[in-house]
Amino acid sequence: MKDKLYDNADSFAMSFDEEWKNVDCDDLQLKIDKVLEILSDHPFLISNPENAKKMSEFRIFSLKKFQ
Repeated sequence: MKDKLYDNADSFAMSFDEEWKNVDCDDLQLKIDKVLEILSDHPFLISNPENAKKMSEFRIFSLKKFQ
């Protein structure tokens, strides 16, 4: 998926989930920040950083996607 990045939430969510699995960190907020740093060149994060962060936190804290 890394070769095709789109400026939309779905593309960002797929990239976020992929990178989340690769980052080793026990502090969830710090891990979110690290993943966002890795994805800093993603079009959705560039154009909509506030919503990208909110979406990241929603996926981890509300959906509990990776617990």
